[in-house]
Amino acid sequence: MAESSDQERTEEPTAKRLEDARQKGQVARSREMGTAAVLITSAVGFLIVGDELAIGLMQVMHSLFSLNRDQAFDTTKMTEAWAIAFEPIVWPLSILFILVLIASFIGNILLGGFNFSMQAAQPKWSKMSPLAGFKRMFGLNGLVELIKSILKVLVVSLSTYFLLDAFFIDIIRLSIERTPLNMIDAAEIFIWLSLIIVSSLMVIVVVDAPYQKWNHMKQLRMTKQEIKDEHKNTEGSPEVKGRIRRLQMEMSQRRMMQQIPEADVVVTNPTHFSVALKYDGGDGAAPIVVAKGADEVARQIRKIANAHEVPLVEAPMLARAIYYTTELDDPIPEQLFVAVAQVLAYVYQLKKFKAGKGKRPNKLASNLPIPPNFRY
Repeated sequence: MAESSDQERTEEPTAKRLEDARQKGQVARSREMGTAAVLITSAVGFLIVGDELAIGLMQVMHSLFSLNRDQAFDTTKMTEAWAIAFEPIVWPLSILFILVLIASFIGNILLGGFNFSMQAAQPKWSKMSPLAGFKRMFGLNGLVELIKSILKVLVVSLSTYFLLDAFFIDIIRLSIERTPLNMIDAAEIFIWLSLIIVSSLMVIVVVDAPYQKWNHMKQLRMTKQEIKDEHKNTEGSPEVKGRIRRLQMEMSQRRMMQQIPEADVVVTNPTHFSVALKYDGGDGAAPIVVAKGADEVARQIRKIANAHEVPLVEAPMLARAIYYTTELDDPIPEQLFVAVAQVLAYVYQLKKFKAGKGKRPNKLASNLPIPPNFRY
């Protein structure tokens, strides 16, 4: 039962799933939105250049119906006459064409955004399968497309009926008007009728766009197992990540152990914590933590320090303070400068004594100056 529920696509698609879908050309698209944008823009374009286009068409008709004998029988002059005749409508048609071109581009990217995919451009034999075609025709998408088509017919038919009834008197009046007034009035009526009729398609767009967005997300839903697999592929499996962390820790420890012989002192707890410090003695420089560890690692640090004659100093509270407040290669906190300085001074005096260049230093004070907030 649990296994079957895991296979249900109940989870929202991840960002990676959505990005992969975009690369394949799978984005939410509404054909109704693109169609409505082109038709409405065409109607608005006619509204802008309609009068100029109507006058230009009259000039075209006048020029073509008033050809003289030479223009009618001479092919070279006939071509020239056509160029002159159609010149008045070139500019308004160019404006209309540019507006429609822009609308067709914007209308198709309003939902889903701009997306170019070579994978989507490649031919797919599955789309040529008759069985797949029947599934598309009689599936949920086919039913939705059928409902949309019926709604479009109803909306456009009702809009046309009411508009023709409203403009009926104006349309009849065109038959008794003189040219060119009747041409201009006819163009104006046609433009307004077209604009209102195609605007009624927005009713379909308002329904179709959210549906296409919902259907797109529904198709990309994932099972819980798919999300787990994607997470493993993206982040790596826990086993691999754990092994990588172990290898990194081992490499870090090896590097840390290699730096212990160069340390000036190892401060101990004396058994549970060990911290190796190195001080270069430069102006403004602070001692650096080159190694630190607890329990077994602490024991290994002391062993290497003894092997390389690095002094061991028992200062339990200082060792714990440095262990808990620093990382490898970090300088010691400023609040511990005085305590560490006393330890280093003791170590340097001890080295001079062993080299026969000084007297035996006094025993290191057990109450080193460690601030209360550094006491662990």
